[in-house]
Amino acid sequence: MMIDVTGIILTPGNCGKDCMGNGMHPPAECCCDECDYLLCCLEGHRAEECIDCTDHHCPRAGKAT
Repeated sequence: MMIDVTGIILTPGNCGKDCMGNGMHPPAECCCDECDYLLCCLEGHRAEECIDCTDHHCPRAGKAT
């Protein structure tokens, strides 16, 4: 599990739809600009990339989204 400095739980991948820091869950603000996992949330990210990911902090590492 990854927690932003504001205390928001971040879940990268799936175009950012599952992330509480995507700006769509008030009163939480958008955390995307400073998130290290922003590239995982963009439309160009392929789910297959998660299978090869070895980041122990990412909940999608080693899994297809």
